[in-house]
Amino acid sequence: MIYADGDLFLLQTAHTSYLFRRTASGHLEHIHYGSSIISEESYKKAVAEGDLERAFKNGKEGLNSIAHAIGPKHYHGGGNMNVYSDDHKDTFLEMLCLEMSSFGKGDIREPLVELTYADGNSTVDFIYYSMKVTDGIKEIKTLPSSYDDATVSENSDGAKKDKVQQLLITLKDAGYGTSLDLIYTVFPDNDVITRRCVLHNDSDKDVRIERLLSTQIDFDTPALKMTSFHGRWADEMGIHESLCTGGKVVCEELAAGESGSRSNPLVIVSAPETDENYGECIGFNLVYSGNHYEALSSNGKNMSRFVSGIQPVGFNWLLTPGEKFEVPEAVMAFSSEGYNGMSIRMQDFVRQHIVRGSWRDKERPILINSWEASYFNITQNSLVSLAKEAKKCGIELFVMDDGWFGKRNDDTTSLGDWYENKKKLPGGIKELADKINDLGMMFGLWVEPEMVNEDSDLYRAHPDWAVAVPGKPHSKGRNQMNLDLSRTEVQDHVIDAMKKVFSAGNVAYVKWDMNRIFSDRFSTALPADRQGEFQHRYYIGLYRIMKELTESFPEILFEGCSAGGNRFDLGILSYFPQIWGSDDTDAFCRLDIQRGYSYGYPASTVGAHVSATPNHQTLNSVPLETRFEIACPGCFGYELNLCEMADADKKVVTGQVEFYKKWREVFQFGDYYRLPDYGYMIVSKDKKKAVAFAVEKGSRPNNDYRKIKCMGLCEDKIYNVVNRVVPLNLKDFGSLVNSIAPVHIKQDGIIHNIMDKVVHMNGEEQKEVATGASLNSHGLALNANFAGTGYNQDTRIMRTGDSRLYTFEEA
Repeated sequence: MIYADGDLFLLQTAHTSYLFRRTASGHLEHIHYGSSIISEESYKKAVAEGDLERAFKNGKEGLNSIAHAIGPKHYHGGGNMNVYSDDHKDTFLEMLCLEMSSFGKGDIREPLVELTYADGNSTVDFIYYSMKVTDGIKEIKTLPSSYDDATVSENSDGAKKDKVQQLLITLKDAGYGTSLDLIYTVFPDNDVITRRCVLHNDSDKDVRIERLLSTQIDFDTPALKMTSFHGRWADEMGIHESLCTGGKVVCEELAAGESGSRSNPLVIVSAPETDENYGECIGFNLVYSGNHYEALSSNGKNMSRFVSGIQPVGFNWLLTPGEKFEVPEAVMAFSSEGYNGMSIRMQDFVRQHIVRGSWRDKERPILINSWEASYFNITQNSLVSLAKEAKKCGIELFVMDDGWFGKRNDDTTSLGDWYENKKKLPGGIKELADKINDLGMMFGLWVEPEMVNEDSDLYRAHPDWAVAVPGKPHSKGRNQMNLDLSRTEVQDHVIDAMKKVFSAGNVAYVKWDMNRIFSDRFSTALPADRQGEFQHRYYIGLYRIMKELTESFPEILFEGCSAGGNRFDLGILSYFPQIWGSDDTDAFCRLDIQRGYSYGYPASTVGAHVSATPNHQTLNSVPLETRFEIACPGCFGYELNLCEMADADKKVVTGQVEFYKKWREVFQFGDYYRLPDYGYMIVSKDKKKAVAFAVEKGSRPNNDYRKIKCMGLCEDKIYNVVNRVVPLNLKDFGSLVNSIAPVHIKQDGIIHNIMDKVVHMNGEEQKEVATGASLNSHGLALNANFAGTGYNQDTRIMRTGDSRLYTFEEA
């Protein structure tokens, strides 16, 4: 709900409040963003009556008194600070917590906006002009943004949903005829608020935008912590914490041209002591796929500021008279219950208000992807053989990866030539799709439409369509070049080419890849003084392509990919319901990568596969069961050669698929909690089911006790708890078998190998019954682990690399 009277502004969600006011000088002063300033009972009453003012005793007067009590007091300036104006000699912008800032009038901190006017002046002075509150959402025209599902009127508990509202505040720089709209959208039931800006040039002269960010929030406290997520190709989403006691901490994608594996736009600002389950924090994200910038700074006045938006470096935009410029939407979610509380709110928001289309709420199919099974060496016969084995295991979707088009036998050729290689697919996409469908499976394929190889028919016909500086040497990536999607004719070509591919057969799934970052950023379609617009125009063009294709093929399940997680962001998720998490399929690496994603992205958006061992990226060997259990919380599948897999392992895969289908809804759509020691727990929304995962990363002797500290269970419910039984091999015990054998058995000898095939063993089976309250409070004590001596059927054997999955069902 929103209360706004032009002087005081309150954005209220179910559990949080965002409060600011207009000063006498016309600036917007931030007061509070955090836990609710009204009780839960008062909020529910206000929702029922449709009037937020009623939540306060004495109405507006009561709200004003609260704002006065908790709001910063206006300090007297001193030293070398600047007074805002002669009419407001007690206003020192450097001392105020502001909703919007710029240079030139005394605020020397990180600005939200930087402009250069036609006369060369860069002082910007936006002052309050008007406000408007509306129900629902006015979408951005040039970029993706959140949306409101007005068809849902109740929450999962049956309570009436509070309506989504927008607050639009217009500021004006009267001296230059420009105006700035600050747009706040309140999603009360998700405890999420979004912010964005629109700059209007209402003058008769050009204005150059040097910087226009999406959000700014000031804190009246120093020494905040920023958690950000960094990495590289095949090693994304590493968690990094930085304490900002002075100066500035930055998370940014500077020039890659993508949201990036180096620095994801998801960041968290928190109190220094905040951890997974305790303390205050705000999660921030950006609905954007290009270069981005997030910064937390602290000044000498014991104040902090956070800003986020389009990366200013390398960006500028010429705004001509009568035009407007829209920035990406920024998302904010506050929690007083640590990172787990924040991430559940952020994940729900992404599921309900970012992901859209027919696949938003559907369980994702289990797939087999051909890449690590065959790489470029594919034929129709080999693909069908792989699909037949997958079908036997219960797998639902077959995906043909790279290598099916043009003369594509390696990565040096044919990107842009989107016609079938008839030597590999003599009957084309249609015949292969029909054969896969005849098996009872869905069919999908891989494309990389944003790219072109120099060795391609497309490049030979249109060399100017590639992003390159004319007449200068070009720096390639993966032997390929970016197409200039800032140009409408290139966008049209990509749309037409992809429509032909997606219509060539019964295509149910598309993996959309983008395997290089940008270099030599230049568009032959832009004049010299507008080259700073190229990267942003590229994404406006890309979003137009994605929008048209997803609307033309609404039943196709699209998965984004960019050399893995190089473009894992809310902009892509606005069109594609899921994204490949990383080109690294090593299970232990994926523990870190997927844990990083969980801070802001739901499992239903993260592609996660079981691959071969030794792993193709690391050469590490991890047990098949561990690979499965780590991949479970995601869009699950396999990426290995089932045709060459041992029958015993295929039997295990069949059991894994059967288990996953039963628990798929929990894995993909439940509330995800991060547990200590790389564990996770996922609880269904109705709290009737849950799964918990534990892994052993370094086993030690005589260390047999372990428990899982459960989270999120309904305290009044009684749960049946069962572990997923893990098959064991006699050979796992090595020569230790001689401690019980009547005769000596040589390790790895003939008798040892025969016994391993004849003697079938299973790990422990643990069954418990307990209340949710006891499991949340104390935790689930696991069966004693093998400690170096002693073994029976109840002994848990978890070597380094082993894992266990436990299921919880309401009794």
